[in-house]
Amino acid sequence: MLMNFKLLTLLLFFSFFNSFAQTNYIFEIDSLISNKYPRTFNGVVLITKNGKTQYSRAYGFKNIHNQTPLKPDDQFEIMSNTKQITSVLLLKEAEKEKVDLQSPIRKYLPNLTQSWADVVTVHQLLNHTHGIQDLEKPLLFTPGSDFKYGNLSNILLGKIIENVAHQTYTQLAENLFHQLGMNDTFCYSNENRRKLVVGHTVRNNVFSSVDESFIDDENLPADGVVTTAKDLSIWNNQLHKSKILNSQTYQLMTTSSAMSQHDVFGKDKMGYGYNIRIVNDQNVQYFGHTGLGDGFASLNIYIPKNDVSIIVLENQMNENSELYYYFETEIKNIILKSELVGKF
Repeated sequence: MLMNFKLLTLLLFFSFFNSFAQTNYIFEIDSLISNKYPRTFNGVVLITKNGKTQYSRAYGFKNIHNQTPLKPDDQFEIMSNTKQITSVLLLKEAEKEKVDLQSPIRKYLPNLTQSWADVVTVHQLLNHTHGIQDLEKPLLFTPGSDFKYGNLSNILLGKIIENVAHQTYTQLAENLFHQLGMNDTFCYSNENRRKLVVGHTVRNNVFSSVDESFIDDENLPADGVVTTAKDLSIWNNQLHKSKILNSQTYQLMTTSSAMSQHDVFGKDKMGYGYNIRIVNDQNVQYFGHTGLGDGFASLNIYIPKNDVSIIVLENQMNENSELYYYFETEIKNIILKSELVGKF
């Protein structure tokens, strides 16, 4: 009888402890995003584990001027998180043997007149080790010897995809979204905005709406996808369980082939694959990327060991670069220390 009582007490303790741990990260994020200092949060947060929602909040406004509240299913520009989708579209063409990743890009972009088109490879566009700074300028460095992040590589990847597939980037991307059940995801155009919220620039906590997007047909493969937090969680689940690419191609994409530093992910250089960061942060291994521009900021993280996604979408971009990803970084840190990744 005494043994049963002790066992029951122990079970109740662990049940309470686990419940407290879970409530703790929820309380921490709620408290964080309600703060007005050092800046205001305006966006959506979604945390999932094993495909199930653990935390979902919409906080702030779709348009600061009419004070329409945000909803969890609102659509945001994800900016450079688009690049991961471009990598997948390119790799799907490679799986069909329409693209050789180690071939010079002139093979697929014959109209390029620059001599470096004969030495820069598709692989180097994918991991930003190409050295291209401008179409009309010499390379910054010998291809493959260094890392320089930018949009131009993905603009060129988009042209390669279109040339080998004989379809537009938008057609290919939106066909993929449809196949994956990402029904609220699409490629931006002035004529196609659906439920896209308004982007804002912020200075000293004063919001100004961004009335004209810089996204056009040219830079669409670098910055042009619009989506929801829920659809990004679908993307993570499909991509990282080899449901879009075969396992070999997926390994190519998510294997470090360059090194790069980004403050959201730490002060040290971390691995970089094909438009995706491979990070060891607080002894947790994960994949991640950020996006910024047009009055939007985004963070997408997937932790494979725990099947956890951390997705933060904001329709505000602070003019103080030190505050670009303040909430994104803090939310990531809260989850990395939580029981969702086995820290308790």
